[in-house]
Amino acid sequence: MALGKDYAAQECSIARALEVVGERWTLLVVRDALYGVRRYNDFLVHLGIPRAVLASRLQTLTAEGILEKRRYQQSPPRDEYVVTDRGVALWPTLRALGLWGREHYGGAPLRIFRHAVCGTELGAYGECPACGTAVPLGDVEMLPGPGLDPDPADPVSRALLRPKRLLTPVETDSA
Repeated sequence: MALGKDYAAQECSIARALEVVGERWTLLVVRDALYGVRRYNDFLVHLGIPRAVLASRLQTLTAEGILEKRRYQQSPPRDEYVVTDRGVALWPTLRALGLWGREHYGGAPLRIFRHAVCGTELGAYGECPACGTAVPLGDVEMLPGPGLDPDPADPVSRALLRPKRLLTPVETDSA
């Protein structure tokens, strides 16, 4: 029996979600967008993704309302991709997937996420153990963890070595 190309016959919310975010690279594009990557070339350099694949993923994520395309320069015309509320809603999934990967595939933490207001590292569900509250994504500060390469080759990875709040645009040295 041939493997189908979609999950249309599945009556399952996970299958429906996978129709949008289940392709290879898609969740990594969303992850980078949550980290503040907004520009096509920054996604390209940071992910090492083929151009055609990135263009396709950005088009799908925009069509699905997970990212919003915004013009940041008129001449020549250039756009950036900003996370929408629908995209922000994927944060708990990405956080859980990252923790699962670390637990089952080992390695030192690559990134540390903490509550910017009080400095406490987030709990497994994105909550602040000290404050006892769910932390809004804009109040999550990301710092490099001990497993992250301290001298990466690309400018986006170097920019992500500096502590920053999620959703805040990445500022590279070349920008």
